[in-house]
Amino acid sequence: MNALDEVLQKYATSQSLMDHIRYTAESLSMEFDKWGEQYVSGPSLYILIVAEVNFADYTDPLGDNEWPVDRCRVVTESRDVFTKVARDVAFSRDGAVIVTGDGTIQRQMVRVRNPYRGEVENVEDLEFPDWMGTKHMSALETSLRDDVLWGVTLSEEDGRVTTFLNGTYQDYPRDEIGGRWRPEA
Repeated sequence: MNALDEVLQKYATSQSLMDHIRYTAESLSMEFDKWGEQYVSGPSLYILIVAEVNFADYTDPLGDNEWPVDRCRVVTESRDVFTKVARDVAFSRDGAVIVTGDGTIQRQMVRVRNPYRGEVENVEDLEFPDWMGTKHMSALETSLRDDVLWGVTLSEEDGRVTTFLNGTYQDYPRDEIGGRWRPEA
């Protein structure tokens, strides 16, 4: 299987899950009305969709920051429940949320270690736009790992939602998200 086939296979199996998470991040961005106010931070999310549950090689537990799996264990179980819990997490916890390819959310939130030169291909070739903060740069680099299917971030600074796939990203500034084009799920 060549590299393009691998990307297409990963994309096809995880697109719906990524869309669900992205739309939730967009909803959180749209409902927050204090963007741009001094000393105010909006909701913040960093979610990685991974193919394998074994992600310990590149993450570290982030203290007491946990996703409340007793309230929401699977992303697609209920859109309303996932959005409500994501809202609570986005305002009260820090770190990346790990979701396996079947939609199961892992309890422990993590700090993601940057890949080092030689660990993943092309990491040294990445270019980071000026608007990217630490969370976004981490998601871009981490998206190069073989078992990472997607990354999704919601910026606490400006409500921007970004998706990451194989060292590329699609950026959705807050003024461009939402609207009639968005499909109903």
